[in-house]
Amino acid sequence: MSISTPFVSESERTPGCTHVLLITTGSVASVKAPLIVEELLRYQNVKVEVVATKPSLVFYDADAIRRAGVRVWRDEDEWPAAYKIGDPILHIELRRWADIVLVAPCSANTLSKIAHGACDNLATSLLRALAPTTPTYIFPAMNTLMYEHPLTAEHLRVVRDVVKYHVVGPIGKLLACGDIGIGAMTEWRDIVQVVVDEFKLARIDSEVVRMANVPPVLP
Repeated sequence: MSISTPFVSESERTPGCTHVLLITTGSVASVKAPLIVEELLRYQNVKVEVVATKPSLVFYDADAIRRAGVRVWRDEDEWPAAYKIGDPILHIELRRWADIVLVAPCSANTLSKIAHGACDNLATSLLRALAPTTPTYIFPAMNTLMYEHPLTAEHLRVVRDVVKYHVVGPIGKLLACGDIGIGAMTEWRDIVQVVVDEFKLARIDSEVVRMANVPPVLP
């Protein structure tokens, strides 16, 4: 289902909050997206928005994220039928909103698109529009032979040295395809830790959360 309410960064940003934008792409590691979102929300004053490429939604239930109060934006949300000149442009508003961007996972396809400056979906348009001052982290995830392909090294060089994004991983393990080797996404807890360290986040007291969910005792 498309999101009908226009997103305007000025009204969506909350003073004192860290605004985390998670981009998921077409790698099986997108299955970890709900875990990343859930863990981020365990920290004080954190707001999260998710941008999902169409292939990434094969791997996780967007409704599970929405139930946590986090929106999942898709390509269909970018240019609604009712759009007219002067209306907010979603990829611009989201980049204005974000304090940090995580591309987790970053598939070989999306990595190539970033390196070549493609703007063919919401995610790549947003990345192309980002200010250079927005901390942006790329977490590659792909089959070992895809990672070892000569073009991958060149794409990573451009993303790291020209675009100036932070590239973290991949790591070696048994991959979803059954191969063993380098190519798996960085562990999801370590991805969250990047944000925690960048903004010195404090974890929400679990007792406070528990008490907030206890119904009041009526006289």
